[in-house]
Amino acid sequence: MTIIDRRHFLRMGLAGLGTSLLGGSMLARAGNLSDSPSASDRVRVAKPATRCVVLFMHGGASQIDTFDPKPDSANRGEFRAIASKVAGVQVSEHLPGLAQRMDRLALIRSLHAKEGNHERARQLMHTGYPPQGGVEHPGLGAHVARTLGDPDQAMPGQVSINLPGQAPGYLGAAHAAFTVVDASKPVRNLAPPQAIAQARIDRRVELWRELDARFALEHAGPRVAGAHALGEQALALTNAAELDAFDLELESAATRARYGQGSFAEGCLMARRLLDSGVSFVEVGMRGWDTHEDNFPRVRELSAELDRGMSALIDDLVGSGLWSDTLLVWLGDFGRTPRINPRGGRDHFPAISSVVLGGGPIHAGRVVGVTDRDGESILERPVSVPDLFTTMALALGVDPGETHVTPAGRPVTTVDGAGRAIGELLG
Repeated sequence: MTIIDRRHFLRMGLAGLGTSLLGGSMLARAGNLSDSPSASDRVRVAKPATRCVVLFMHGGASQIDTFDPKPDSANRGEFRAIASKVAGVQVSEHLPGLAQRMDRLALIRSLHAKEGNHERARQLMHTGYPPQGGVEHPGLGAHVARTLGDPDQAMPGQVSINLPGQAPGYLGAAHAAFTVVDASKPVRNLAPPQAIAQARIDRRVELWRELDARFALEHAGPRVAGAHALGEQALALTNAAELDAFDLELESAATRARYGQGSFAEGCLMARRLLDSGVSFVEVGMRGWDTHEDNFPRVRELSAELDRGMSALIDDLVGSGLWSDTLLVWLGDFGRTPRINPRGGRDHFPAISSVVLGGGPIHAGRVVGVTDRDGESILERPVSVPDLFTTMALALGVDPGETHVTPAGRPVTTVDGAGRAIGELLG
């Protein structure tokens, strides 16, 4: 029998006593918790969001030239810092619209990672896991589509706009994103060809299903099942009542002007329409942030489109009542070097980047993390990528500790178990 003196009992507390007497796994089961390492740090979210929109900055945006300016440093560059609607929080002068909406948003200024290669970093920032052999981790969108998507809905569970997004990995092709190549151009081949009679289309579909079923009998497996699921989804989409969500021509000229021109701005407008139609996860990509040279003129132009499109999206989500049900996330490959290189650019800098979150259960107006005067190191509250993904998963009601078995038989959790929820941001 284990003997515990009074002082040790008080120091341990009841939870510690339970662990000592019963063992950690028994206590976890008794409390109906996951056995994952992050279970003890989970934050309960009273009302998780039911959908998510991610704005991904392809190439990696400079934190100093966007949401963590350094006005008193030689690293500040050409841009001024301006006050936002949150006292003491400044952003780039080229984000005036977002500055006026910071009271609806939260900032992480201390995200750190190790992946400085674009492809590896994008996988990390879509899945929460660094690339590793033997496991193809799904993007967060696939987990959201699987958990929150309506299997009877004709619209896709997730849509990726302007960029292909992340593959569904071990979750299978049924949870892959529908990709819109360029939001500034009409989406082609959504509806069945009008030149072919419906009866003929129906016969073709019947033949396809028959042939597919025969093939599956001889080649059963997740890849074949996934391919069939994609075919069925495509058929359902062509007849979806919500198909007009992809058609920006149905928006008024005034609304389109509010969002602005460009594939990102129009992607934000399409994202709003898709969220309205019931799509659970939408990612809008914005290319051009890999500014190794001519950083300031390029970021000035990019920021104008970002500011207008993202601001309009926030306003419309608030106005429609969807803001409280939608998690909004802004992030990219990584940050960029505080010091300006001889070509007037900023290079890859995974050690520090900024993330913006809003909507859903996110506590607005808060800033997590502090970087030093020159933006070269984190002074307070470093946040890891697994921390971020644990927080996003909880904000969406997705269990970060759920265990999945890969096709190779390896058990993995939705989010890296090293992640800890950022409690300051969650209600």
